[in-house]
Amino acid sequence: MARSPLSSMTGFAREGGTLPDGSSFLWEVRSVNGRGLDIRLRLPNGFDALESGLKEAAGRVLKRGNVSATLTVKREERTAARLTPDPAALEQALKIALDLAARIPGCPPPRAEALLTLPGVLRAEATEPDEAEEEAKRAAIAVAFTRALDGLVASRRTEGAKLADILTVLLDEVAALRELAGKEAADQPALHRQRLLEALAALLEGERRVPEDRLAQEVALLATKSDVREELDRLSAHIAEARRLLTSGEAIGRKLDFLTQEFVREANTLCSKSSSTALTRIGLELKAAIERLKEQSANVE
Repeated sequence: MARSPLSSMTGFAREGGTLPDGSSFLWEVRSVNGRGLDIRLRLPNGFDALESGLKEAAGRVLKRGNVSATLTVKREERTAARLTPDPAALEQALKIALDLAARIPGCPPPRAEALLTLPGVLRAEATEPDEAEEEAKRAAIAVAFTRALDGLVASRRTEGAKLADILTVLLDEVAALRELAGKEAADQPALHRQRLLEALAALLEGERRVPEDRLAQEVALLATKSDVREELDRLSAHIAEARRLLTSGEAIGRKLDFLTQEFVREANTLCSKSSSTALTRIGLELKAAIERLKEQSANVE
């Protein structure tokens, strides 16, 4: 059996790797149902500049769904930064220490290692960020995001194949109920005639005072009011269109949503025109099947 091209809006993917500085990172991308396409990124500090490009990449392969992507970076601990003395701070600390030692008889001169432990005397040597390394990190993360998107698309297609099977079964159920409704509706004119004759007999106490042609006119009028052939024909057309959409390979979610609303409209009209308990029962079963079809269609991209 050929694989369905249908895609669900539900999916998950994970993709990780190692950055040039030795840090490890992990992308987690998931999506759920949504009326349109909503992409939300959670990025650690220093990677905000990637957001626009990543959203654009997601928009090229996804059409609908609420998509959230989280990037986690576990930074590699670097060797301790090189320390260097602050000349001004050291000079000030030395002057204070010497002045204090001169005022205390017998006090030894200040020790160098003691001065270096004073706050502010030593500071970490400033290092300029390696822009080439930073660019390589951003590129690696963007490439991994593309792979994560590929995984998400594959996940959504896997779910879509299962969804296509469910929708096909539901369409078969709707089609079978439509056929039953058609057979039951064919008996409605005779049913109208029988009911009208029974009502007239009760009203006229068995006396026949209504001409046959007048009776035929009344039966025809009632039959016209309860004629559901148009509704049944439209249901057949909707079923055929739904089957076509399932194999079209397009993003059919919005079209299918609109089509199921038309299904509901025809089923409601059929029930309202019904003049028999059997047809009403079939109509209610049809409405229930269509509602299940509508619920499952809401998952389609």
